[in-house]
Amino acid sequence: MQSGFFSKIWQGIRGMPRWLRPGLGIKRWFALVLLGITLLGLGVAVILIDVYRTDSSDPLLLTILSYASLRFLPRIVRAVIFGGLGLWFVVYGILQLNRSLLRPFIRPGSDVVNTLTDFQRRKRGPRIVAIGGGHGLSTLLRGLKAHTSNLTAVVTVADDGGSSGRLRESLGILPPGDIRNCLAALSNDEDMLTQLFQYRFSGAQELEGHSFGNLFITALADITGSFEAAVVESGRVLSVNGRVLPSTLHDVKLVAAMELPHSLNEVRVEGESKIPEMAGRVRRVWLEPDNAPAFPPVIKALLNADVIVVGPGSLYTSILPNLLVQDLLASIHASRAVKIYVNNIATQTGETDSFNCSDHVRALEGHIGGDIFDVIVCNDNYTGDLGPASRWVKMDEAALSDRRTYTADLVDDSHPWRHDSLKLAQVVMDIFYERTGPLT
Repeated sequence: MQSGFFSKIWQGIRGMPRWLRPGLGIKRWFALVLLGITLLGLGVAVILIDVYRTDSSDPLLLTILSYASLRFLPRIVRAVIFGGLGLWFVVYGILQLNRSLLRPFIRPGSDVVNTLTDFQRRKRGPRIVAIGGGHGLSTLLRGLKAHTSNLTAVVTVADDGGSSGRLRESLGILPPGDIRNCLAALSNDEDMLTQLFQYRFSGAQELEGHSFGNLFITALADITGSFEAAVVESGRVLSVNGRVLPSTLHDVKLVAAMELPHSLNEVRVEGESKIPEMAGRVRRVWLEPDNAPAFPPVIKALLNADVIVVGPGSLYTSILPNLLVQDLLASIHASRAVKIYVNNIATQTGETDSFNCSDHVRALEGHIGGDIFDVIVCNDNYTGDLGPASRWVKMDEAALSDRRTYTADLVDDSHPWRHDSLKLAQVVMDIFYERTGPLT
């Protein structure tokens, strides 16, 4: 028991320097606590000295005070003993108090100092706005949340397929599917929430195919009275690191002009979910109505951003529906952020068959104009099995000659057709720091 006590003392002393790390925001409070304890000690000392002087004839009291104050030791030794013990009691007491107060909010295996250090580091991270939809945006967010908590995800609301499409048609609500994926990706407890939010009901005719997350957001929209409030409240419930915002609150429809095989005429295809199903080549896409205003918080986030990342994701059905919102695009132009476009790793059947890196950029800039992006990120690792439906989006002469091209290994080894969230996030952070330097 004695060895355990001294072991705790030693661990407490050894852990003291961690509390003095820059940026934790607690040294000032440490100083205030020490000042308060010092003044309290001085007050007690004044009383003891006064008692000593008053009752100096009592030999028992003199003996007690002498031993209690360690007067038989040199003054410097007494100062070190009392000062060291006092500091240790302060640090150890605050540590234990914090553990008791913060236990519900600290992950198992973590401690207060590491949790606080990580929180402060991410709090000082760059302001990043990520634009897209589908699984690509979720993958990017999942990696970026380890670097910064100043994240804003801007998500398309043109989805009209699956559970989102059914809710949109029956209840008139904006499609919640991509927003649900992003909320799960940004959550502090992603493992459980992802399973819960992605859970799809089966067996009941009314609920068949619906995901729990979509119904959750729909219910919150009914309770709060608006879709945007439902998204905000969902973020609070899920304790997300950042925000998820719809690109517009208007009910927009994605329309494509497609060139079908063995046909000279373009065919009009309505609906985001129908475009990839057509056996043809997409020539252009647009929104109806084409004058839908952007959600105002999106414009504010873009103008205040340090980094704007577009992609990865389905070129025509996830990325462009956001950028076709005119004042959102104007805000990107006006922003002084570092603007990055992340190319897909694999082609997508029905949208980008046979596309290489420069084809993606050419199609994108053909819709929104050139000279928007500062950096074009392309994957340069082509190892892995993509299956029969897709092929690698490879570098080509035009991409290699583009001064904006930045290449890196971005492949998720277990799913080669997807980006690795950690690799992609690190590339985004590297590009930002190369151009601006570390934030202070």
